[in-house]
Amino acid sequence: MSKKLLMLFILMALYACGSNQSVVRTTKPDPRKTASAPTAQRERKPIYRPNIPRKNESVAQKAGSSASQNANGQTEVLEATTRVKVTTEMVLAYIEKYKGVAKDNMVKTGIPASITMGQAILESGAGTGPLSVQANNHFGIKCHKEWTGPSIRYTDDEENECFRKYDDPSNSFLDHSYFLTSRPRYSSLFQLDKSDYQAWAKGLKAAGYATDPKYPDKLIGLIERYQLQRFDAEVLGKEYTPIVKSQPIVYENNPDTYTVVKGDTLYSISKRFNISIEDLKKKNNLTDNTLSLGQQILVK
Repeated sequence: MSKKLLMLFILMALYACGSNQSVVRTTKPDPRKTASAPTAQRERKPIYRPNIPRKNESVAQKAGSSASQNANGQTEVLEATTRVKVTTEMVLAYIEKYKGVAKDNMVKTGIPASITMGQAILESGAGTGPLSVQANNHFGIKCHKEWTGPSIRYTDDEENECFRKYDDPSNSFLDHSYFLTSRPRYSSLFQLDKSDYQAWAKGLKAAGYATDPKYPDKLIGLIERYQLQRFDAEVLGKEYTPIVKSQPIVYENNPDTYTVVKGDTLYSISKRFNISIEDLKKKNNLTDNTLSLGQQILVK
């Protein structure tokens, strides 16, 4: 056999063998049997929850509010409010508004009307203090255990103390009378002469009504400055003789003066108006650091 024929025979044999091999086909995976199918990622959005305080949690703790109501709608958390200047006219208007309540309480309880009015002016800032404005509480009466009515939270001797809240200021006057008549530690007051406002003022301090050592002097000063003892005489049916005392200098409509409100001290006033305490005392002929509510002093 020639070489050419032999080569041709070999090539034909190889071709025949190649045609018998299995053909490998690529197939698409069955989607029903895919083990690792991709998972759709769902976007997580924040869930809205209303800002409702939990039980026993104050609104201030939950929301940082300066004046809000809790779940029962009774308690508020207050920040210190801006002080309002008290003029003589404001004090006189306050006296005119509440003198009838004070006199009526004297008839019913025996508490001198002068004491009631003096305390109300001193402790409420003639109705301009935060407890008076926000809660109609003109005597700073705290809740105490027996109180079940509305209340507010206010920082006084301690932070966020509980104070009673009234629908009307006259209810505050009534509660003040009940407060004094219902507590044994004040029982000695009712042995005093009802026309002796000085003894009553000192007796209140002795019974622990106020922590301020000058409370009796401040109370007596207000009573005598505004002649509040005349209401005692009216209730008792006695003739009233005005007490003439040197009155503080009043600078009417003078922009260089400031009217003292509850909480003021010579130090705080000196800082507010950038004047030294000594200069304040010299300008106003003050012999000590005592100030009275409604007192007008030169600051420039």
